[in-house]
Amino acid sequence: MQGKHGHLSQEQKQLALRLHKQGWKLVEIAREIGCSAPLVGLMVRTGRHLEAKPYGWEPRRGYLSIREREQIMVGLGRGDSLGLIAEALQRSVSTISREVARGGGRASYSAWWCHENARAKSRRPKPMKLHSERLAYEVTERLEQLWSPQQIASRLRLEYPDDPEMHVSYETIYQSLFVQGRGALRRELTRCLRSGRTARKCRTGTERRGRLPGMVMISDRPAEVEDRAVPGHWEGDLILGENSRSAVGTLVERHTRFTLLLHLPEGKSAPQVEQAMREAITSLPTRLAQTITWDQGAEMAQHVEFTTATGIPIYFCDPRSPWQRGSNENTNGLLRQYLPKGTDLSRHSRTELEAIQASLNSRPRKTLGYRTPGEKLTELLALTP
Repeated sequence: MQGKHGHLSQEQKQLALRLHKQGWKLVEIAREIGCSAPLVGLMVRTGRHLEAKPYGWEPRRGYLSIREREQIMVGLGRGDSLGLIAEALQRSVSTISREVARGGGRASYSAWWCHENARAKSRRPKPMKLHSERLAYEVTERLEQLWSPQQIASRLRLEYPDDPEMHVSYETIYQSLFVQGRGALRRELTRCLRSGRTARKCRTGTERRGRLPGMVMISDRPAEVEDRAVPGHWEGDLILGENSRSAVGTLVERHTRFTLLLHLPEGKSAPQVEQAMREAITSLPTRLAQTITWDQGAEMAQHVEFTTATGIPIYFCDPRSPWQRGSNENTNGLLRQYLPKGTDLSRHSRTELEAIQASLNSRPRKTLGYRTPGEKLTELLALTP
């Protein structure tokens, strides 16, 4: 008996004394803390409990404590509703409901058993889901294609709807890449992630660009462009290289997010941009080339000539309003994974740009339900007479 007494923790003995004060029988207390009734009687008579060793484990912040579990058990014994117990503990009813269900229900709930079970689960090693070779291979392949973790996680659910082993959250992918000791993925794969700024870039300042002759503003753009339901409306811009000396043009279709890259090996002057735009846009079916929305840059100085030659109107955004070309801004951010800032963009051949364009158009987009721009355009072309 004394041997058992010595093995009870300080928390068990304190729980026993509290339950005795609430009128519990010795047998009931013994069953709860896992000892004999005579031993409980001895503790009650002598009050000896402080000399015992502490249990040595406390739940993490936000998790139920032994005191809270005791209150749940006592409340259940009184016949209190789960809502009343939750209110007394200032916990949600769902938290109490799950706890009681894990503990065997109203009739079988044991505070100390649930506390020990919680400790055992907290210590149990939990293997990362990405330790599955098949899943890790798929994630790695797509990271190397510069897909984002969110794109990968959502696309896998589309491709393997009935295979839970191939489902993974994007947060798990990030943790596997960044968290020490949990790396089921190679650390160097972080280079495949889209880089972002560590601080917001200041957007204040004075607009120094002059107004281009003959500009038609975005406020005059047809209403059908706004809801993206009608295909054929594009957004365009330049991404600049080192010291703004080189550039690559981008055109993004608003309905499908399909991207065209403009090869500008000789520079970004207005005639060169106009010619590259004309070559790219006239290769499309007429139905897919309705309007273009562009920023107020000097590279658009020949916008009138472009419209005269192609019949495609160009509409201009308001100053310092990049959100008016949201699809293009987002795509330009993705392109920086392929065409980093501070590099000479004129070194990229037309073939290289076509490969980048193909890669970008085969990446799933959240806004497309994780379909790819290429898939959406293919569907559209199949419907185009």
